[in-house]
Amino acid sequence: MKKTAYVYWAIVLIVIITGIFYISFLKKEIRNLDNQTLSGIPDLIVIESPVPEAIIASPLEVKGKARGTWYFEATFPIVLTDWDGKIIAQGYATAKEDWMTEEFVPFTGTLEFTNPSWEAEFSKRGSLIFKKDNPSGLPEYDNSYEMTVWFE
Repeated sequence: MKKTAYVYWAIVLIVIITGIFYISFLKKEIRNLDNQTLSGIPDLIVIESPVPEAIIASPLEVKGKARGTWYFEATFPIVLTDWDGKIIAQGYATAKEDWMTEEFVPFTGTLEFTNPSWEAEFSKRGSLIFKKDNPSGLPEYDNSYEMTVWFE
């Protein structure tokens, strides 16, 4: 009876360890897939450059595509903040084609900034924010996509 119990617990332990390794492997594969795909909100805005977690320097060129509804008068705001949320640069992404559509429209934009000073590694982190232009000011029409970037 004791031998059967040892075998039972050994099998349970093997199954648990195998499950942990399998889940860890899946998470790693998902992270790799995420790093290989474009970032953004796939049905509204897709950022081609820079990618999330990119190391950036000034001038920062951004490009991608967004639904025409993301623009107003062929532009939408982009904002760069430091690790503490302080705005260090802001500008506009500009449509490269006719934006009066619900289809995806390519955009480009440039932000010029001075690298913030930092005392620790974590403070080299910043956020790049792509805001849906909302001339109405109504909150139900607000939207944005934010991604982490690192300063050079």
